[in-house]
Amino acid sequence: MRDKEFDIVIVGSGAGGGTVAARLAPLARAGLKIAVLEWGPKFKKSEFTGRELEMAERLYFDGGGFLTKDRSMTLAFGKAYGGSTVVYTGTSIKIAKRTVSRWAVPGLSWDDLSKRTDRCAEENGVHPIPDHHLNDNNTLFRDACKRLNWHVDQFPINVRGCLGAGLCNLGCPNDAKQGTPQVQLPIAESAGVEIVTHCKVDRVENKTLYAEVRPGLWGEPSLWDSGLYRIKARWVILAAGAVNSPAILLRSGFGKHLSELGCWFTTHPAMIIAGRHPKPITNYHGHPKSFYCEGFAETERFLLETCMYFPFTTAKNIPGFGAEHESMITAMDRLQMILVLAIDAARRDNRVTIDSDGNPVVDYRLHKDVLSSLKSGAEHSGKILRESGCDTIALPEDFRPGSISVSGAHLMGGCRMGAGPETSVTDSWGRVHGAPWLRVADASLFPQAAGINPYLTIMSLADRVAEGVTRDVRENNQPPERTL
Repeated sequence: MRDKEFDIVIVGSGAGGGTVAARLAPLARAGLKIAVLEWGPKFKKSEFTGRELEMAERLYFDGGGFLTKDRSMTLAFGKAYGGSTVVYTGTSIKIAKRTVSRWAVPGLSWDDLSKRTDRCAEENGVHPIPDHHLNDNNTLFRDACKRLNWHVDQFPINVRGCLGAGLCNLGCPNDAKQGTPQVQLPIAESAGVEIVTHCKVDRVENKTLYAEVRPGLWGEPSLWDSGLYRIKARWVILAAGAVNSPAILLRSGFGKHLSELGCWFTTHPAMIIAGRHPKPITNYHGHPKSFYCEGFAETERFLLETCMYFPFTTAKNIPGFGAEHESMITAMDRLQMILVLAIDAARRDNRVTIDSDGNPVVDYRLHKDVLSSLKSGAEHSGKILRESGCDTIALPEDFRPGSISVSGAHLMGGCRMGAGPETSVTDSWGRVHGAPWLRVADASLFPQAAGINPYLTIMSLADRVAEGVTRDVRENNQPPERTL
């Protein structure tokens, strides 16, 4: 086993880890030794092929097919330099004030998050896309909602120089999407932060991380040689995501004194509803996700969003068999798609655990209220598709778990913020109760579902975590020269 020493180690390079790394860049310039440990590879531009099955295998955990314990839902989350910011569509929305109020986390205010969100949005070039990137799939949704008197909004997205390739969920081949690989990680690296890819962290004990570097088939070589590592640090920030951050803490034994560790996992269960038009429409070129309707979020607990997915994912989601199914999937150039997202309630029994080998297991049940929200969202989507002119609409008839194709769109919770160890895992600054040297900086901090895409909220919370670490460093009179 090889030994390494750092002042600060960040686990994960997505919206949380990348933001923390960029915000700590001044400390790196002042002489502190900082590392980011990322399980996935840093892909070469030529490796973004746009081929669905190929890129799913490269970019996602379990090829995008990570299953919940009861196998009723798949969870999609990224494994790459940049984490899930590589594979999402760039939608960037500020969290609602009412949601933060419901979270009721002592020391966390919406005003503070709002200011940080504005800063992150400006840094990442968030803006509505121009009209020439609005394809038929998006404008048909917008216009139908307006005719139905349902309020519709346009998504702000974090792109610069978008060419309308429509491949956002498979990694942008044009570097237009301004995720952490394009913005925060280069800032960190230019300041001297060491970003180590192909590095899987197993556990953290007594300010020491245990990890393994094992290069894969894709991406640039890791900065470190293959092998096992023991890494000492004064401060550790976990930003490995809502599945892997709780799993690391569970493998490290923190569950013995933190009863809520892994609990309260939420995910916005989602399903695709497709309609077929009599003539071809534009759906693949242009940005795939431009509009959303949240008018039913408070009453029926669902959101509707425009979307456009690729053949395998579409085939998995369209109900039916044989000729009926074939008539839809062979008409991809005529399909209009809507994504239904249920806003699930946080439940203690929906949780991340680990198996006997230490692998994460997501024990999540699709409760009746979630299934009811999905059903209502599907019915409302059907109205939009009919209003848009579709001649055939593929609506599920059976909404029992296992009978419908459901995916977890946004993974949240498992290390929830709160007042103390009896009800939470961290405080409002991401400090793990009982371990002030250890922080969490990702969506696992969310006490309840965000009700929106969590990207900017993760960045805002990570900004707070970085501020807290900077304050700790100064209060401990850490000199520019390392003293470890």
